[in-house]
Amino acid sequence: MFKLCGLQFLLVIHLAMCQNLEDLHVSGPLKDIEFSVPEGGKMSVIYQFISEPPAVSFRLTGDKDGIIDIVPKTGILYLNGSLDWETKPVHRLQVEGLDEKGDVVKGPYTITIHVEDINDNPPEFDQKLYAGVVRQNSRPGKPFMYVHATDHDDPTTPHGKLTYSILHHFPKPYADMLFQIDSATGAISVSKAGSYYLDPQQQDTFTLVVAVRDMAGMTTNAFTASADVIITVKESLWKAPTTIHITENSTQVHPVNISQVHSNEPDVIYDLFEKEKLPRLPFSIDQNGVIYVTEPLDREERDTYTFFAITKDNEGELVDKPLQVHVIVEDINDNPPVCQQDLTVIEVQENEGGGSNIGRLFATDMDKEDTLNSHLRFKITSQVPEIPANDVFFIQQDTGVLQLTGRSLNKQTASNYTLKVLVTDAVFQTVCDVQIHVIDINDQIPIFEKSDYHNVTLAENVPIGTVILEIQATDGDEPATGSSYIIYQVKEGDPNNSFIIETDPETNRGVVKINKALDFEAAPVYNLVINATNPEPLVSGVEYNSSSLTLFKVFVTNVDEPPVFQKSLYKEEVSEDIAVNTLVMTVEAYDPEGDTVRYSLEGDVRKWLRIDSTTGQIYVASTLDREQEEIYTVYAVASELNNADQKSRTTVVLHLGDVNDNPPRLVLDHPPFFCYPLSEGEKTFIQATDDDKQRYFSTLTISLADDQNAQNNWEISKVNATHAYLSPKHDNFEQKMYIVPVIINDNGRPPLESKVNLEVNVCKCSSEKSCFIEVQRDHSWPTVGKAVGILVGVLLVIALIIGGVFFHMKHKEKNETKSHLKDAKDNSEVRRLQA
Repeated sequence: MFKLCGLQFLLVIHLAMCQNLEDLHVSGPLKDIEFSVPEGGKMSVIYQFISEPPAVSFRLTGDKDGIIDIVPKTGILYLNGSLDWETKPVHRLQVEGLDEKGDVVKGPYTITIHVEDINDNPPEFDQKLYAGVVRQNSRPGKPFMYVHATDHDDPTTPHGKLTYSILHHFPKPYADMLFQIDSATGAISVSKAGSYYLDPQQQDTFTLVVAVRDMAGMTTNAFTASADVIITVKESLWKAPTTIHITENSTQVHPVNISQVHSNEPDVIYDLFEKEKLPRLPFSIDQNGVIYVTEPLDREERDTYTFFAITKDNEGELVDKPLQVHVIVEDINDNPPVCQQDLTVIEVQENEGGGSNIGRLFATDMDKEDTLNSHLRFKITSQVPEIPANDVFFIQQDTGVLQLTGRSLNKQTASNYTLKVLVTDAVFQTVCDVQIHVIDINDQIPIFEKSDYHNVTLAENVPIGTVILEIQATDGDEPATGSSYIIYQVKEGDPNNSFIIETDPETNRGVVKINKALDFEAAPVYNLVINATNPEPLVSGVEYNSSSLTLFKVFVTNVDEPPVFQKSLYKEEVSEDIAVNTLVMTVEAYDPEGDTVRYSLEGDVRKWLRIDSTTGQIYVASTLDREQEEIYTVYAVASELNNADQKSRTTVVLHLGDVNDNPPRLVLDHPPFFCYPLSEGEKTFIQATDDDKQRYFSTLTISLADDQNAQNNWEISKVNATHAYLSPKHDNFEQKMYIVPVIINDNGRPPLESKVNLEVNVCKCSSEKSCFIEVQRDHSWPTVGKAVGILVGVLLVIALIIGGVFFHMKHKEKNETKSHLKDAKDNSEVRRLQA
C-alpha cells in the first residue's frame, strides 16, 4: 500500500509539465494495488501506471465521484479535489490497459483508496441542557443519569475517542466535589462526599458544567464541547424505621406487618441479614419492603433484635446502604416467682435480740426487671413449731429479709423451725420453704482437767515432731460447734515457737510436740503457760479465766554435738595454673559445747589440696589440671579435739579456670589414604582439636610444615575453624606410605603449636573404596629345607601325643591292680574278725 505525503507538491509539478514519474519511485506496471490518502487534501498525484505493449493507454472506472481520475496516455492516477472520510472512507476503482484500437488488453485491476481520517470534527452533546434527580444518601458511584456526545471522526482512532469531565459545580459548599462523572460512559453519580452531605433541606438544586473532549483527552489540541446539567436533590426514601416494639407471646396470626422501608431505586430486591448468625431470624421482608415478624416472640428468651434491611440489583450488588432495624420485645406477666433454692437454711444464735436480721429468702421472676410484672412480695403463711408463739419470725414483704420478733430463742426448747413463705407477683404466686437452725451460743469457757502438768526432761537432740505431753480441757457448749472446739496455744514461755499443740477434733485432747530443734546452750529450761480457747467468740459478759490455763515445765539436757560449719557449701574459682601453696579459701566451724575444732579433708583423690588442721585454711598442694577435672569436689571435715568421733563435714567445690597449656592435636578415626592411581580433585578430611577450653568458638589453624618436599606434593585448604582438606598437588604418586608434616596452631594466650607427621597411604582400593594393603611374602612356596623341617616337627608332635596317651593308660592299669589287692586284703581281715 502506498501513502502520499511530502512528494505530492513535486508530483503535481511533474504532472503539470507532463513528465514521466518513474524516477520518483511511485510508478509501476498494472496490478491490484491499495493506497491510503489523508482526507481534506487538494489536487495531487497518487500513482503512475507504466504501459506494457500492446497497451498504449489506460481507463479508470468505479467510485471516482468526480475527484479521482487517470491521465489516459501517461497512466497518472490523481486527485482533482479533496476526499472526505465522513462521506466515504473507501473508494473502489478498476484500471484497464487499452491498445491502439481501444480494446482492453490488460486488466481490469482493482484499485482501493482508503481515506485516512483527520481530527476535523468537534464532539457534540445530544442535548444542550440535561436534567436529573437524585435522592439524598444515594450510594456513591451508582449512576442516576447519563450525558452523551458524538463525534463524526473515525471512532477507531483517537479522533473519535471521547472523555467526559465536570468543569464546574454550582454551588460548591464543600471542598470536595459532591458529584462525579464516568470519563468513558458519561454516567453521573454522587461522590462519597455527596452521599454524606447532600440534603434537600439545605440545597435542593445544583448545576454542573460537563465537558467532552476528543483525542481521548490526551492532547491540548483536542476539540471540546460542554453542556449544563441541572440536578435536583430529593429527600431519601431509604430511611431506617424507628424502633419497633412488639409484645411477647402475641396471639395474632403470623406473619404480622411491623414496618416498611422504601428504596430510592425502582425494581430492587429487598432482603434482611443479621450479624449474630442466630439459629433462626423470626423476621422477613417482601419485595415491597414490608417487614414482618413471622412468629410469636418470647422476651425471656431474647428481649431485643437488631438486623439490617438491604436492597440489591439483579446482579446481587448492593443498591442502598444497609439500614439498621431495632426491635424491642415488650414484656407481659407470664412467669411465676421462683425460689432461688429448694430449701433456704438459716442459722440463728439463741441469744439474738428482737428485730435482728437473721437472713434473707431469695426469689426471682423471669419477667422484665423493675416492672410490676417482676415485683415480688413475701409473706409467712406458717411456722412449725409454734413455740413460744406462732409469730416468732417476721419477713419484710418487699425484700424477703427475715427478722426476729421481740422473743428470744432457746435451743433446748426448739432447735429448728420450718417456715412456709408465700411469694407473689401481680398474677402468680409460689411457696418457698425456709428452715431455721437455732445454734448454741458460746457461753461456756474451756476448763483444764489439771492446772499443772509438772515437768519433763528432754535431751536437746530429741527429734522434731516428738510428742512430749497430752493435755485435756472440756467445754460445756454444744459439741461439734465452734463454741465447744478447743484451740490450745503456748501463751508464755516459748518465744521461738519451739513447741506446737495439735487438737484432736473428736476428743478435744491436745498433743504437745517439738516444733523446732532444742538447744541446751540457748535455753536449758522452758516454763510454759498453755491456754485453751474457742474459735467462736464468747458472748458478752463471759470471759476466759485461770481455769482455761495450765502450767508445764520442760528441762533440756546437754548432748555432745558435733561441730557446725558456717556454710553448707564453699565454692571458689581458681585458674588451673595457680601456684602450689596458694591459699584458696578458709572453712570455719564451731563446736556448740565450745570444744576446740580440728580440720581435715576427705575425697581429695587427686591430692591437689591440703588444709591447715587448726585454721581451716585450704591451700593448693600440687599442680591442678582442668583437662583432668574442671569441677573438683572434696569435703572439709571438722571434728572435736577431745572427741574425734564427733565430726561433721561440708562440701568444698573448686571451679578450675582454663589456661592454654595443651597444644592442639589431630583427631583421626583412621589413617588417611588415596586410591591408586590418583585422579584429579581428590582430597581427604582432617580434623584438629584442643583439650583446652574453647571460649565462644575454637579457631585452629592447620597448615603444612616448612618442608619443600611437602610443599611440592601436598596442599591444605581450610574448611572451618577445626577442619581442613588435605589434597595432592599432582597424581604422580607411588603405592606406599607418605609422611606429611603438618603444623597446628591454636588461638590461646599464649598460642601453642604442634607438629604432626601425618601418615598418608597411597594404595590400591577395593570396589567399596577402601584401602587394600597386600601382605608381603618372600616366595610363593616354602623351600625343600623348610618343608622337611615342618614335616619332622609335625611327626615329633604326633609321637609325643601317642606316647603320653600310652603312659597314662599303663599308669591307670597299675593303680587299678593295687586297688584290687587292697580290697581283697581288707575283705580277708573282715572275715577273720567275724570268725
